[in-house]
Amino acid sequence: MTAVDPAGTAVPEPAPLPQDLIEKLVSLSKQRGFVFPSSEIYGGINALYDFGPLGTRLRRNIRNSWTRRMVDLRDDVELMETSIIMHPRVWEASGHVQNFTDPLVDCTGKCRRRWREDHLEEERRVRGKDPALRLCPECDGALTEARNFNLMFKTFAGPVEDSSTQVWLRPETAQGMFVDFTSVMNAVRTRLPFGIAQVGKSFRNEITTGNFIFRLREFEIMEMEFFTTPGTDMEWFEYWQREWRAWYVEDLGLRGERLRMYEHPADKRAHYSRGTFDVEYLFPFGWGELGGIAHRTDYDLKRHQEFSGRDLSYFDTVSNERYLPYVIEPTTSVDRSMIAVLVDAYDEEEVRGEKRVVLRLHPDIAPVQVAVLPLSKKPELSSKAREVEHALRREFATEYDETQSIGRRYRRQDEIGTPLAVTVDFDSLQDGAVTIRERDTMEQVRVPIDGLSAALREQLDVSRRRTATRAQGGGAG
Repeated sequence: MTAVDPAGTAVPEPAPLPQDLIEKLVSLSKQRGFVFPSSEIYGGINALYDFGPLGTRLRRNIRNSWTRRMVDLRDDVELMETSIIMHPRVWEASGHVQNFTDPLVDCTGKCRRRWREDHLEEERRVRGKDPALRLCPECDGALTEARNFNLMFKTFAGPVEDSSTQVWLRPETAQGMFVDFTSVMNAVRTRLPFGIAQVGKSFRNEITTGNFIFRLREFEIMEMEFFTTPGTDMEWFEYWQREWRAWYVEDLGLRGERLRMYEHPADKRAHYSRGTFDVEYLFPFGWGELGGIAHRTDYDLKRHQEFSGRDLSYFDTVSNERYLPYVIEPTTSVDRSMIAVLVDAYDEEEVRGEKRVVLRLHPDIAPVQVAVLPLSKKPELSSKAREVEHALRREFATEYDETQSIGRRYRRQDEIGTPLAVTVDFDSLQDGAVTIRERDTMEQVRVPIDGLSAALREQLDVSRRRTATRAQGGGAG
């Protein structure tokens, strides 16, 4: 399949990434505090992870970046939060109870693993085995016949565990926005076209997991339902394809050459859909879906209107018509955006005969923007460096570090993606100046402390331009 640029023009397939890159990121993430296996001291639990101090910061910055572009800088989108547990009838109306299933097969051979039947060919291909054979990808054992497996997690709301109190953990955030459509419209007193956006946790009892945090059972979605007037829907469908891809490149700094828009063929998409595109990124394990843009027509509002008995239509005061809006649904994942950012930013190079690992993160999503490092642990230097770091906290995401040699501290900041490091040395006590070191070029410049904030802002702007050049295909810089 061919990658395309924002105009839909075919571009050359990018060079493959090293197959061991994910393993390197798993190790780096645990060592530096991005991601930990959940419940690790008890042996862990498959496809569930905890996010450490740096991972939490990175995820917060990804959310904030998305919210700012998709909500804060627009007049036509509002943000909301809906409940993880909803009335069971919601999932009957949406079709999740009946149709949200994957075909499950069991290995009857040595490994006894379970697989999604529709993933067998790819799983065997990844392992270098004949994908045409219907055998276990792990041990080549015989497989059972497929049976449907509902992916939703069940629980109970109330003291009695029976069918009357059974509820579901939501598998997506979308339905809450459909159910609350008229309430939001009335509250904000707006007109179509209009969007509702949400960031929140969802849960799916996935059969096949793996590739670090790419496929999880507990994950976080950033999603929008954009309600439009029928007749203008295809224009908005094309608009959100461009806008969604632009966010990955311009705001996260992902290289455009490693992104593509994959259009689902008509026979592979939902019966009610007028079109579905996936935004895919080329990972070491192949092309993987980051998010998507779906044209859902009026299906969801129509279903909830039917099942609830409530009128969810919209009255257009300009045309004097009442109708159910069509919906364009752009969706992306915090977790998959995070792993794509880490993969895209990871770099190794040789510096003075030693390997340097560096995360070339966009400065607006880096967990730490400015590290303040005293040259030594001498009390007078530590005190001055602390003073500098505290003064910078109000404007930048900062970190103070005085452990190990200055060279090792530089390397650690490179590994966690910190764009700038400020070094306080003994001369600083005399001349009132400090040294700024830039992550990507390792160039250093000395500036007065009085002008430090302005100098850092200027340096971060340079870093943003360098990241934009790389994302647009202009090299690592």
